[in-house]
Formats: sequence, C-alpha cells, structure tokens
Amino acid sequence: MATKPLKTVGKKKQPAAVETSESIEDKVQAFLKAGGTIEQVGSGVSGQQSMAPPKPKPKPAEPTEPTPQN
Repeated sequence: MATKPLKTVGKKKQPAAVETSESIEDKVQAFLKAGGTIEQVGSGVSGQQSMAPPKPKPKPAEPTEPTPQN
C-alpha cells in the first residue's frame, strides 16, 4: 500500500506588485507611439464573449378578464 508524503510542497509566493502609475503611463505612451489604439468601453460592458447559451425570451403575458367587484 502506498504511503502519503509527510510534507506537501507549497506554491511559490507571487512577487509583489511594483508597477507604478508612472511606469504604466510610460507603457501606454509607448503603445500609442507604436501605432496602438485604445478603445473606450462603457461601464458594465465586457469585452469577453459569453460562453453561456442565450437566455430564452419570456412569453408575453396573456390578457386576463377583469373580475366583477360587489
């Protein structure tokens, strides 16, 4: 019967984020200078295509007859 290892190897820690606003701005300017374009996307809009199937459209409500009140 196989035995379990006594220790598990942990994942390596991700390096700290050291990007600054200035370095990001430099990269953006270099991108634009190289002919790149930036597209403004509205709030709440995703650029990713949905993998879910489209939702079925709701059926229209059938008219109901008013009930007489006494």
